Amino acid sequence: MGGNVSLNWRTIVAALFSVVLVAGAYVLARGIELPLTAQASTETALLQAIATRDSTGDGLPDWQKALYGIPLNSTTTDYFNLGMTDGEAVARGLIVPKAIADIQVTTSSDSPIIDPSLPPAPAEGTLTDAFAKSFFTLYMNAKAANGGAELSAAQVDELTGQALDALSSLVTAAPDYKSAKDITVSDTGADALKAFAANAEAIILKNKSASDATKDEILYLQDAVEKNDATALPHIVSIAKMYRDTAVGLAALSVPAELATDALALINAMMRASGIASDFARVNTDPLAAMLALNQYVQVSQAVEQTFANIGGIYAAAGITLLEGVPGSYFLGAVTRYE
Repeated sequence: MGGNVSLNWRTIVAALFSVVLVAGAYVLARGIELPLTAQASTETALLQAIATRDSTGDGLPDWQKALYGIPLNSTTTDYFNLGMTDGEAVARGLIVPKAIADIQVTTSSDSPIIDPSLPPAPAEGTLTDAFAKSFFTLYMNAKAANGGAELSAAQVDELTGQALDALSSLVTAAPDYKSAKDITVSDTGADALKAFAANAEAIILKNKSASDATKDEILYLQDAVEKNDATALPHIVSIAKMYRDTAVGLAALSVPAELATDALALINAMMRASGIASDFARVNTDPLAAMLALNQYVQVSQAVEQTFANIGGIYAAAGITLLEGVPGSYFLGAVTRYE
């Protein structure tokens, strides 16, 4: 079975990347308050870099190492001691993805055990683990229904679609952090808007200063992937915390009636940005999670940009301007640039 499994797995890999590497007009959130427009080539190149990253030079990309049970911190190019590189062993079908390690065999005593010749089971809870299990469950069920015969290319293609659909169901957007009933709405008018700007600014600047990051999460992810910079991922964790704490802080504010809808949208977008940054930080242990988070990043960044534009429009319509240095002017300057 090994050679056919290896061949079909490579088909799945190709199909996955045909879905993941989709070009579009992406937006980068360069800090909480300043989203900037960027070219799709930035994210596409980064996705490709993650997909092809091979830290040991054994011919097997890091994200596939996780699928085959090879620790990502391994420094050997022949993890299974087969007298060849791991990439060559995979190409020859000599090792199989580790999801198959969950297949039970029966001994003479009818006690199910895990086949010891197979790679160790994957770390539970990772997207890489979930995707591998999803596909191979489909694969084994389809093969059994086929009388044990190998599947045709058309059948494998159909399974590819099913596996990707299953994966999509696993990475649907998380529920909103807050709903309208969780937001305190009080007062209206210019004074209330000015007070909110000052309070929101204080929260943003406090959390920004608490972070040790000096650039945005995309650039740190590039450093981690393309330069193997060990210091990059802790910075991304710091950014994730900055987004999360900002969402929590904004949710605690009293919001003017004019801003109720958009303040709620900003709070939820900040919390989603925190989750995405957290997935970026998992690139070394769960590469698929980081790749799919990168695909979601554009949607969240665009949501932040649109929300800033909406808030800026509300302040402009109210005729509110604040001199530089006055509490709230930093926040107002950030949102009105998109109005």
